[in-house]
Amino acid sequence: MSTDLQWLLLRKYNSYMVKGLPEGPIFSKEPGNLVNIHSHKYSGLSNSKTIDVSDENGVIQITTRKTASPHTIASTRSTSNIRARSGGRRALRVASAPAKQGYRPDLRRATLARVSALLAAQKEPKAQPAKKPRGKKTKASA
Repeated sequence: MSTDLQWLLLRKYNSYMVKGLPEGPIFSKEPGNLVNIHSHKYSGLSNSKTIDVSDENGVIQITTRKTASPHTIASTRSTSNIRARSGGRRALRVASAPAKQGYRPDLRRATLARVSALLAAQKEPKAQPAKKPRGKKTKASA
């Protein structure tokens, strides 16, 4: 079945759609959707080639899906794991590799944005210094 026909069947009703306000944007929670926007370009269900970036216990997984017969679905997925301690530059290089090789080059920027957001979320926040008392509080504590 073509991807256009799949999108025509899925675009109005599917279980992954998230509707907010009546005139607001429609979001999607489907796996393989990098920016969580309900559109044909980013759809992980209707496209035959998808890129999925997820965080599994501190390991960023980049999964690509290739077209294959319905009987060999398990072998169509290819996963690359990136550990958080391996560094941000290496993570971004590994994430952009499929797009550089011609596998959905239109999703390169969205993939890099998703990986950098996951890396930023994994960083431990800096310790904030104790606030110094100001005004009347300095006289009361002294």
